[in-house]
Amino acid sequence: MTSLALALTIVTLALAGAMAGFFYAYSMSVMWALDAVDPKAAIAAMQSINIVVRNAIFFPAFFGTPVVALVAAGLWWKQGAGQVALLLALAAIVYLAGTFLVTIVANVPMNEVLAIATIPADPEQARTLWQDYSPPWTLWNHVRTVASFASLLLVGWALYAAGQA
Repeated sequence: MTSLALALTIVTLALAGAMAGFFYAYSMSVMWALDAVDPKAAIAAMQSINIVVRNAIFFPAFFGTPVVALVAAGLWWKQGAGQVALLLALAAIVYLAGTFLVTIVANVPMNEVLAIATIPADPEQARTLWQDYSPPWTLWNHVRTVASFASLLLVGWALYAAGQA
């Protein structure tokens, strides 16, 4: 086992854990909190969140998780540790399909619609706008959460398998 392959596997574990925790926090607290406040405040808060989340801390974890996993998988494969490589490749595939792709095809389009919405002055219109957004957004976030945790578990399994190799 090379130290680079092991180091990248540990980095992948940390990145996958960060993303799983990020999506879990939204599913288990942030969206519940926003659903509990005045819809006008929820809309404004989510519009702000969707702007500030595009930052130099979030991007490396979000985009880097599958990249680092695949690089580590390649290194393990070259060393003949096929099981470790396969687990890391599966972790990347699960992450790409269940987290990255879902973000691109489901959550981001909903965020873009919300971003251009003017917060209605009428409380009922604000409630309708938020109710049209929050449940489907949260459902797709649950998918991202499950996929992120599945990816994290696969990376953990790969790390365990690396110790057995």
